[in-house]
Amino acid sequence: MDLPETGTDVRSADWDGREMSGEEHEATAFIDVDMTEATGRGVTFRACVFRGVRFNAAAFRESAFVNCAFVRCSFFDAAFTGCKFLGAAFDDCAFGLLRAEGGDWSLSRFPGADLSGASFTGVRLREADLSGANCDGATLRDCDLSGATVRTATLRETDLRGSDLGGVDLLHAELKGVRIDPYQAAVVATAFGFDVT
Repeated sequence: MDLPETGTDVRSADWDGREMSGEEHEATAFIDVDMTEATGRGVTFRACVFRGVRFNAAAFRESAFVNCAFVRCSFFDAAFTGCKFLGAAFDDCAFGLLRAEGGDWSLSRFPGADLSGASFTGVRLREADLSGANCDGATLRDCDLSGATVRTATLRETDLRGSDLGGVDLLHAELKGVRIDPYQAAVVATAFGFDVT
């Protein structure tokens, strides 16, 4: 994974419970920082690298993590509402009980990620890379998944209802018990070569 170039380091800082509203960080490397239960509205991170950062139970609203990279980070029970993760890249991160509502995560990259149990509702995930991801039991409702890559991903008991699946190649994903709505059923059938009349 290519990492953004950074000029500033924040190492082993205790930001547990920190209120971060309005803060701006650019080209900064956050290494082993504890952001457990951190909160903030309108926080901006641009081209930052997060290594071993704990976002457990953090809650961010209308914040931006643009072109950032996350390596071995934990997002357990974290909540992101109306946030932007444009072009974000995730490597070996833990997403247990993560909740994302609204916002734009287009072009984000989750190759091989374990997203089982994570919830994305009303999120723009256009052209996101979910190749090889474990989406078993995940919620991806009312999301824009158009052009997303799901090659070799597993989608067992995944809730995709209301999501735009245009341009999503489901032929090379493992599907079982996936929940979709009647309109999506026609889209999927067409993708598999069926003539829906």
